[in-house]
Amino acid sequence: MIMPVVRNSKKINQALKRLRALGLNDAHQLLDRARKGAESSVFYDLALVGNMTENLLAGIISISARTMLNYAQQGKKLEPVQSEHLLKLVLLFDLGITAFGTVDEFNIWLNKKCWNAKDAPMDWLITPGGVDMVKAQIEQMMEGYPV
Repeated sequence: MIMPVVRNSKKINQALKRLRALGLNDAHQLLDRARKGAESSVFYDLALVGNMTENLLAGIISISARTMLNYAQQGKKLEPVQSEHLLKLVLLFDLGITAFGTVDEFNIWLNKKCWNAKDAPMDWLITPGGVDMVKAQIEQMMEGYPV
């Protein structure tokens, strides 16, 4: 018998609070923060909130989970390009949780293929432009447009 993994909602809520406190209210703030480099804690908080493995999230932003662990141990920040990608993912997951109600529902949607598409939205997240496309789709859905 397989037992479900119980997630610690207190830790998840604390991580979500930290991510929302990053102050990513507009594109200028996001790019300014990305240029300075995101801390490894942002990576681990997003993995926790997004219910993703560290390997999955690391693969999405084109870095290894081992490198992220080294960055965390050394107090090193991510490079600007990886930081921008990670911060866009933070905004996307915050929007997804708002739109779908829970991260689990959002993850179900992310992994479902769209109408007449070969790919699921999750497949598009490997580039910052893909993150922007998924975000635009969610915003359209929230406004009542079919996607």
